[in-house]
Parts: sequence; structure tokens; C-alpha cells
Amino acid sequence: MDFSSPIISLLLHFLVLVSLFCIVICLESNSQLANQTLRSEEEFHKLKKIIATRLNKINKSTVKTIQSPDGDIIDCVLTHKQPAFDHPLLKGQKPLDPPKLPKRHNLKGNWSENFQMWSLSGESCPDGTIPIRRMTEQDMLTTKRTSGFEKKVNDNTKHLHAVAYMEWREIYGARATINVWIPHVEISNEFSLSQIWLMSNSSEKDVNTIEAGWQLSPHIYKDSRPRLFIYWTADGYQHTGCYNLACPGFVHTNKNIALGAAISPTSTYNGNQFDITLSIWNDVKTGNWWLDYGSGNFIGYWPSSLFTHLKDVAAETHWGGEVTNTHYPHATSTQMGSGHFPDEGFKKASYFKNIGVLDSDNTWVPLFAEPKYFATNANCYNIKGENNCDWGYHFYYGGPGKNKNCP
Repeated sequence: MDFSSPIISLLLHFLVLVSLFCIVICLESNSQLANQTLRSEEEFHKLKKIIATRLNKINKSTVKTIQSPDGDIIDCVLTHKQPAFDHPLLKGQKPLDPPKLPKRHNLKGNWSENFQMWSLSGESCPDGTIPIRRMTEQDMLTTKRTSGFEKKVNDNTKHLHAVAYMEWREIYGARATINVWIPHVEISNEFSLSQIWLMSNSSEKDVNTIEAGWQLSPHIYKDSRPRLFIYWTADGYQHTGCYNLACPGFVHTNKNIALGAAISPTSTYNGNQFDITLSIWNDVKTGNWWLDYGSGNFIGYWPSSLFTHLKDVAAETHWGGEVTNTHYPHATSTQMGSGHFPDEGFKKASYFKNIGVLDSDNTWVPLFAEPKYFATNANCYNIKGENNCDWGYHFYYGGPGKNKNCP
């Protein structure tokens, strides 16, 4: 080849320039990648510092530590040092003594407080302490959130419901017996829950709610077990409130029941049924909203000062199930309740029974009229009301999610 040819010489110069250009681009890319890696590492270390600070606020010094069979760590914390009293409105306070029970509060049943996995071995927290499920660094890293941790997102397109509800001018409390299942949750950041809601009569943006029931959420709890949970908000799920004790607010008073802890046993299809009875009601003397398990086993209270509209009375109450669907408008196979439709009935579908409300005379009364029923998409999850002498007004609810009629 004649390298003295002008064309060949020009071609060689061109190839050299292209090679130099590629080298420069590669160097710049590597530099950018190195900078991105450095920034990512810096952001990660910054995140870990923020998480450590947050955990120091949530996880209090312990009197006793209990290792639960399901892997949870339960810390027994002095009642006056619990997270609730970090709230600006509650600083310096101590837990109140339980109030007098409303009239006709007693229900028949065996209300043992040992219905959670951590306490089945006979372990308990000492007097003067409460059990708190320990939050870990991994919990927060998985959620990728440090502020507003364990908050609901108010997105109606991704939340599906099957509920009974009543709208009164004045509701002072609500209760129900709910059977507990292990529904399948397809996507880790979806959940399935069954609960009682008490709500204020206000717009979506500033709605006040109090919620309690059982929930299965791999995203929050890192497993597939149903757990006792509570929730509250005073501004439509925007800035206030959280699940359980992840933020200051709810005052825990029971040394034997841990919020966020796994429930055991659970119901089996066409087999034994296990249910829990929960009551939420307003103490007329203080305006605080108390949560009771069974009959007289106080778990704690939401101070009235937390709320803007839910000070001493609610305008609406809901009972039923809720799931999240991250693939909207398409369905996922996340189940509600037992995962079976209400038509299948007892031992196969989920139920709410012993439904009651607290009236203005501080008396528990069963529903004297059938509630209204609502299902976001009855082909995915449905609800069916019934009435008989044993259970009064009650309902079955739930469903499998994705199926031939719910694509």
C-alpha cells in the first residue's frame, strides 16, 4: 500500500482523529461515572446518617428485649418515654388511666391478650412498660423514605375497597369482630387490610381518620403475616399520622399487646376461624379516642388534640377491606380477606360481625338499620350484607383480585 498517496494519507489522519475523539469521550464517560458513583456513595452515607437519627427518635431505651419467633424484636419501653410524648402537643404528659367502659360494652367471648406471636411463649413486658416493635435500618432503606415513614398514600385509583358504611351526624364510636386471614399479596409494596374507620365530615384534603384492624404488608413488615395495626391522620394523609407508633401521636397503654406485631393463630379455609374484636370510642370526659381489644383490654388512645375535626365526634364510620393495586387499571392477584368472594359464606369468606356504634348516651347499640355497601370493583372484590338473630347485621367481603372477570 502506498502511504504517500494523498487519499491514503487523508484517511489515516481521519482515523487518528476518530480514535482521539473516542478516547476523549471514554475518559469523560468514565469521569462522569466516577462522579456519579461518588455522589451515590455520598448520598447513601448521608441517608444512613438521617436514618440513624430517625431511629434514635423511634427506638427508645429498653427495660427488656424480647425476641419473637417470627424474627421481630420487641422492646419493653417505659410508658412515659414512648414515642407519643415526643409530639409537641403531648410533651411532658404521661399516659392517662383507662376510662369507665361505655354501657353495654360486654361481649361474650374469650379475650386473651396472648394472640400475637411474640407473646405465645409466655413472654411479656414488665409493669410500667409497653411493647414496641423495633424499627431497623433495613426497614427504612427498603422503603427509601426517612420522613413520613409508614404513611399511606391517598391515591384512590390504586386503593380498592369493599366496605359497609353509615353516615350519621354524630358517631361516638364503632366496633366489630373480624376474622383474620393470610391473604396473598402479589407485589411487595401492595397491602391487604381489614379495618374499622372513623372519619370526620370534611373535605378529602383535610379529612381526619382513626383506623384499626389487621393488615398484611410485605413492604412495611418484611414478611407475609397479618398484623394488628392502627393508623391516623388529621390532614387527609398528607403530613400528619402514620402506622402504629412510627410517629408521635397514639398513646400506648397495654403491656401485653404490641402494635404491628403478627397475629396468631389465623383462620383456615373451611376450617377453624380466628377473629379479633376491636372497639374505638370517644371518652366524653377527655375527648380522647380509646382503642379496646375484646372487652375491657385497653390498648391505648388517640388524644383529641391530634385532630382538627375529629375532636369528640365522628360523622361517618366504615367497616371492611382495602387493598392496593400498583398495576392500575389492570388487576393484580393481591387478595382481600380470605381471597374468596362473599357468596361462599362462613368458613370460606371473610366476615365482620358484632357490628355496633356508640350513641350519644354512651351506650353501645347494634346496628338498627342495614348499612350501605360499596365495592370499588365487585368483579375483583365484593361485599354481601346479611341479618340474623345471632350476628345481627353483618357481612361477608373479599375476593381474589385478578380473575377472568377482573383482568
